[in-house]
Amino acid sequence: MNTALDKIKICYIGGGSRNWAWVLIQDLAFEKEIAGTIHLYDLKESAARDNEIIGNRVMAENNDRRWTFTAASSLEEALTGSDFVFISILPGDFEKMAVDVHEPEKYGIYQSVGDTVGPGGLIRALRTIPLFREIAQAIRTWAPDAWVLNYTNPMTICTRTLYQEFPEIKAFGCCHEVFHTQKLLRTVLEEAGVVTPGTAGREEIKTRVLGINHFTWIDRASWKNVDIFPYYAEFAEKYAVPGFEAPGEKNWQNDYFSSAERVKLDLFRRYGLIAAAGDRHLAEFCPHTWYMAGPEQVREWKYRLTPVSYRIENRKQLEEKAAAYRDGREKLAPANSGEEGLRIVKALLGLGNLVTNVNLPNQGQMPDFPRGPVVETNAEFSRDNIQPLVSKGLPSEIRNITLHHVYNQEGMVEAAFAGDAEKAFRVFLNDYSIQTLSRDQARELFAAMTAKTLTPGSPLILAKG
Repeated sequence: MNTALDKIKICYIGGGSRNWAWVLIQDLAFEKEIAGTIHLYDLKESAARDNEIIGNRVMAENNDRRWTFTAASSLEEALTGSDFVFISILPGDFEKMAVDVHEPEKYGIYQSVGDTVGPGGLIRALRTIPLFREIAQAIRTWAPDAWVLNYTNPMTICTRTLYQEFPEIKAFGCCHEVFHTQKLLRTVLEEAGVVTPGTAGREEIKTRVLGINHFTWIDRASWKNVDIFPYYAEFAEKYAVPGFEAPGEKNWQNDYFSSAERVKLDLFRRYGLIAAAGDRHLAEFCPHTWYMAGPEQVREWKYRLTPVSYRIENRKQLEEKAAAYRDGREKLAPANSGEEGLRIVKALLGLGNLVTNVNLPNQGQMPDFPRGPVVETNAEFSRDNIQPLVSKGLPSEIRNITLHHVYNQEGMVEAAFAGDAEKAFRVFLNDYSIQTLSRDQARELFAAMTAKTLTPGSPLILAKG
């Protein structure tokens, strides 16, 4: 990579985002070492135009215009000549996600997120894979040497699709779930009196990560020369039943995205490794009866089922906020998000090495897993290079559950590429929650979900019978 550090081009697919795009804008407000242009592409071009105005206003007020935002009218325009590509899109819309999450409830199947595994995650994958095939084709045509950072879920399947369509792509998936676990580990040390509250940054908690996205594990964690595992074991015993919540306004009873960490702590007591994702995600990967047999059991484990109605209402509020930012009635304040996308970009540009967790096809970094499927481990970023770090591998009892999902995700990719609805249905049958249904019930649910969420005429819409 011979990119001049003041002439970087970033293509942002999903550039009308009211979340990740704003995070990037806020982070860039502090950036002084690199500069360039952000080309925002979105199917809803007006949303990208709004973010063009918002981004340029933030830069003018805080960054001496080192970065220029521009809305692109075509994917070709946005991609051509790009050094980096960010992808954060919503596959379909929230109305389709409502089917993903709530149609299975008619059969007694509940989901806390519904975007990665379970019936919602698998049907979402069938919508997402064709979109990511198109994106991969476009990158191959207009930006084949660009580094591609994906933030879209289902993370594993999205990243796998990019490589299946364009094997030479330089792509990886970014997820912040591990960051939240590092913050919890810091809290563990603070409570034990090892660390003075407020003195240790999240980055000082060093972890070895292994597994797959949203079902990620830590088998080694330290702060300086301190092994965190003995302290975490004590913490788990203390809080496994009552749960743990840091002081603050948000808690699992009034915030859909919070939990009391009971699922995470229970998994540690079961398996002896630290589960490195939020309870809402972790619960969906486990046998259905463990944590999610119904709303009452979910409440007992002290986390929330997130209704899509909340997301729809929140979208309206964000659209109002975007209009206020665009018109100058409110300001998007610069903030350090704690995300690592910009740090990764700088490492790939040669501005210091970085070790962090990423999602990449397995080439041996998970030695106990098949090669090819996407896994999540640590990797070291350096100038124009990413090197996955080899893990020890998962204990067989965790590997057994994890591989169940690996093969389901691989099966959905295979079914979507082949346009094989029957294969997709057979994969659907394998999901833990679907195994609670009869085959006829499962077929009925699959047919309803695909008919309501896939594009008319899709070869994956299941025929009757």
